[in-house]
Amino acid sequence: MNATFWLETLNLWILLALLLLGYGVGRWQERRHYRDIRVREQALKQVLALSTRYVPEGVTATGAQLVSGSVVISSDYFKTFVAGFRAFFGGRFRGYETLLERARREALLRLKQQARDSGSSLVIGVRFESTTIAGSSTPSVEIMAFGTALHTGS
Repeated sequence: MNATFWLETLNLWILLALLLLGYGVGRWQERRHYRDIRVREQALKQVLALSTRYVPEGVTATGAQLVSGSVVISSDYFKTFVAGFRAFFGGRFRGYETLLERARREALLRLKQQARDSGSSLVIGVRFESTTIAGSSTPSVEIMAFGTALHTGS
């Protein structure tokens, strides 16, 4: 066996090791983010966010203000690599689905935090906007949540 064969084999093993490292770090980061999201969702559960456009019956609003929360989240290289195969064979992009779910939940948490900081516990008319960020080597998405925080009489 010649040196070229061993060099190509070494390069293949390095690629596989880097992919596995990327997978492990990506999963760790994703789990950590989900854990943080769950803790913050529990802390902000008293702030209601509704998609309805109208003030709920029985609620007296004394003021209103626009609140928003936005986040940009990027996929890791391993998910991008796997998505290339998925695009070839077809099927669901589960890695991207979790990316969008995390981004949506994070944007909503930031909206609720802004509402609570302004003294509100009810947000109506909650809407989401999303966009992909081009020019990156890995897929990135921005999600923005916005709505009207109501100041209710005490």
